[in-house]
Amino acid sequence: MSDPVNATAQSAIAAPAAVPPASLRTVFFVSDGTGITAENFGHSVLSQFELRFRQIRLPFVDTLDKAREAVRRINETFDKEGNRPIVFSTLVKAELSDLVRRSNGMHLDLIKTFVDPLEQELGVKSTHTIGRNHNITDSAEYKNRIEAINFSLAHDDGQSNKNLEGADVILVGVSRSGKTPTSLYLAMQYGIKAANYPLIPEDFKRGKLPGGLLAFKEKIFGLTISPDRLAEVRNERRPGSKYAALENCRYEINEAESMMRREGIRWMSSTAKSIEEISATILQEIKVEKRLY
Repeated sequence: MSDPVNATAQSAIAAPAAVPPASLRTVFFVSDGTGITAENFGHSVLSQFELRFRQIRLPFVDTLDKAREAVRRINETFDKEGNRPIVFSTLVKAELSDLVRRSNGMHLDLIKTFVDPLEQELGVKSTHTIGRNHNITDSAEYKNRIEAINFSLAHDDGQSNKNLEGADVILVGVSRSGKTPTSLYLAMQYGIKAANYPLIPEDFKRGKLPGGLLAFKEKIFGLTISPDRLAEVRNERRPGSKYAALENCRYEINEAESMMRREGIRWMSSTAKSIEEISATILQEIKVEKRLY
C-alpha cells in the first residue's frame, strides 16, 4: 500500500524481548516540576540504544528533603543492581542539583548543559525559577490549549458540524485508523483545534466526502492504515463481526484511499507511525503553526 507522505519511523525504547532481565538499566527522571521535559529528552536519547530500561519518575523534587530522598533511591538502586542508574535531571536550583549529582548515578543535568551556555551567548542570566514553564494557567497559551481540547472532544468522530471554520485541521479516515488519539494529541500538545470524521460505507456509496466538510477541503488531512492492522484493532473491539472482518477492512481502506486521491486530499498511513510522528507530519503538511512554547 502506498503512502503519499514520507515520514521516517523511529525505534521505541523497548528492546527485543531476548534481552535478559539482568541487563536492565534503571533510569531516573528527576525534576522540580512534572518531569515531562526530562522524560521526553531521555526517551529520545535512550531510543538510540537497543537495551531495555526500567524507568522511575521523581517529579516535584523542589526541597532539600525531597532531593535527599531522590539520592537515597538512586543509591539504593545502585547497591541493589551493581550498575550506576542513569539520571536525567531538570532541577533548576543549584543546591538541589548539586545534591543529586553526588549520588551514585550517571548524572545528566539538562539545565546546566543548556542554560549555562545560553547565558553566555545571550548575555542574560536565567531566572532559575522552578517550574516556570508550567506556571501558565492564566496565560493565553494555556487557555488556547484548553479550548483546543474542548473543540476536539466536541468534534470527535463526526459528532458536530458546528464551527468547523474554527478548526485548524480536519482528520478523515475509516473507523479506528488513529483519528481520535491524533486529534487529542494535537490539542493537548500544540493547542491545535482538530476535528475528525469517519469515512463510512454510506460515503463510499455516494463517492463523496461528508457534506459538511466540502467547504473546508483545504483543512482536511487523511489517515489510512493497512487492512491487516485495521482488522486486528477492530477485532479487539468487536471480535468476529463484519465490521472487523479482513475482507471488509480491505474494502473500506481501498474505498477511502480512492476517495482521498479523487478529492486531492493529503494523507498518510498510520500503520507503523507513532502519534508523535503522525502529528508532526500533519503540522508540516497543513502548515499550522505550533502555538505552545
